Amino acid sequence: MKKMYETKVTSIGGREGEVFSPDRSFAYKTTAPGKRVEGATNPEQLFAAAYSACFNGALGLVMQNEGESYPSTVSARVALMSDEATGFSVAVTLEVHLEGASKERAEALTALAHEVCPYSKATRNNIDVQFEIV
Repeated sequence: MKKMYETKVTSIGGREGEVFSPDRSFAYKTTAPGKRVEGATNPEQLFAAAYSACFNGALGLVMQNEGESYPSTVSARVALMSDEATGFSVAVTLEVHLEGASKERAEALTALAHEVCPYSKATRNNIDVQFEIV
């Protein structure tokens, strides 16, 4: 495969630190989920932002290939899970809204997008990913 893009983000201090790109165009303080620290985010929010944006892009590509166009909104709910046997994991629910599409068509386009989205491919068979058509 040909590399199309690469980026780098560094984390210092884990959940109570910061993440940043070398040029600092991307820079956030980090904190643990549930803590309210002004101007800070957590890894689950960052993953939700990345997955929802990537999946919405995949939906756009699928719609273009299908000759269709619906305004789309994708929200990702990322849950931090804990289990005594396996430890920590994440689960994702993607809420997909395709304005003007029937529920059946939205489900079909979502299924197609799930096959092409790089984040969906990376998480397949690794974490629980659910879809809600809204």
